[in-house]
Amino acid sequence: MESLAMGKKLPTSVLVGLLVASAITQTVLAQNCGCAPNLCCSQHGYCGQGNDYCGTGCKEGPCFSKSPTGASVASIVSPQFFNGIINQARADCAGKKFYTRQAFLTALDSFPDFGKLGSDVESKREIAAFFAHATHETEFFCYKEEQDKSNSYCEANPKFPCAPGKSYHGRGPLQLTGNTNYGNAGNALKLDLLKNPEMVANDPVVSFKGSLWYWMAAVRPVIGQGFGATIKAINGRLECGVPAAQDKVQRRIRFYTDYCKQLGVDPGPKLSC
Repeated sequence: MESLAMGKKLPTSVLVGLLVASAITQTVLAQNCGCAPNLCCSQHGYCGQGNDYCGTGCKEGPCFSKSPTGASVASIVSPQFFNGIINQARADCAGKKFYTRQAFLTALDSFPDFGKLGSDVESKREIAAFFAHATHETEFFCYKEEQDKSNSYCEANPKFPCAPGKSYHGRGPLQLTGNTNYGNAGNALKLDLLKNPEMVANDPVVSFKGSLWYWMAAVRPVIGQGFGATIKAINGRLECGVPAAQDKVQRRIRFYTDYCKQLGVDPGPKLSC
């Protein structure tokens, strides 16, 4: 997964690890499956990731073996929990009046399985992990977008060509970056984010949706391997096994263990990458 994460910004700016999503969202018809190790063979014989491939009817690969718990994400992400994070942001932060618990809950309508697969403990661990990474990337929901906008993150991709004059720098809770990610997220959300990437920093619901799409496509498939695997999925190339980046890894872990404690669950094994 680390080869699917794009680079990040300067240490003082909001950092984001990103998915080069073509390998994750493109489907390949495989009559006899034979998918790559990280892909599931759906009930219809296609290779891919996410609930459509790894959920009901999954034939082989990292299939979701667990059924929905019926956990109430709204109850877990209580006003006290959400406000306890965002209230730590500076008073002058653009994100402080942008990100809201209600925007997060509204965005969840597009991702009904988030925080609901496996046991109650696993549900709470996933929620803690998502908010740990979001806290790290946005400084307690302070930033709506990357502070250093000098890089437009436009890469050659005939399927998702960059729109003239548009920048695909990091935006949103997990700082979605790159035209490939914006294109794939836009397709999933039925929004033209290639032509209008600013929507991810201008509409709080779209902002959360973009990050939840990224999470479900890139991180959810490895969530059962421990929090360390989620770090690797998000920014493994630049943080995992990199001595100079261990402070960032430990910071993510601290947020995660703190949120697990708040939610009353053990953080589980394999916290680091």
